[in-house]
Amino acid sequence: MAEGGDSSFVRRHWEGYKEFWGERFSFLDNYSPFIKRDKPLPSWSPTDVDEFIASDPLHRPTLKTTREAAKFGAVGGLIGAVSTAGVAWKYSRSLHGTTLSFGAGAVFGWTFGQEVANHWLQLYRLDTMASQVKLMEWWHNKFEGQS
Repeated sequence: MAEGGDSSFVRRHWEGYKEFWGERFSFLDNYSPFIKRDKPLPSWSPTDVDEFIASDPLHRPTLKTTREAAKFGAVGGLIGAVSTAGVAWKYSRSLHGTTLSFGAGAVFGWTFGQEVANHWLQLYRLDTMASQVKLMEWWHNKFEGQS
């Protein structure tokens, strides 16, 4: 009897846990038709994205701004990686420490670059997820139409 009670107690808490995090990550449901497929969509190229931007006047400004924000992130990642690896090499002369600093600096720099882009380009005012989902829908329709 106690074993069945433990199972239902654990099950109740597990369901509550799943519900709690399901609410926090509900935005992932927008991407589920593209992610949960038997055969994944092929990768798209920058020219494909440019073609979509040219064909969709509604999402054009948002996607252009989002692409600019990625450049901020890349520059931030490069600066963060090189600067932290340089400092680590200067003071420790340890190859593994420098490598770890390079990786961590890249992640931190990318994050900082994305935050700078968020404020500089005012991404918080745009619905970037809707335009990305629209791009994926367009790519899905284009890919399925070719098959």
